[in-house]
Amino acid sequence: VIITPKKGSVSLIRKKQFALIKPATKSRIDLGLKLTGKPLTARLQNSGPFGTMCTHRVQLTSTEEIDGELINWLTEAYDKAG
Repeated sequence: VIITPKKGSVSLIRKKQFALIKPATKSRIDLGLKLTGKPLTARLQNSGPFGTMCTHRVQLTSTEEIDGELINWLTEAYDKAG
């Protein structure tokens, strides 16, 4: 995995970018994921401000929100990027 810090975000890249971490507010981080074809849920939302860089986003306000479901989505995005 290549970790690429940018001015306002950090990209995670395999052969293609599969995730993007971006501070959204003082108390929230947005995790953008490239999960083409994955249906939206209350938690796995439309990409919003990420535009075409990602297909989905997860809003995180606590480390407790980094759970098995989120890790599975991140793993799926990683697998699709390689």
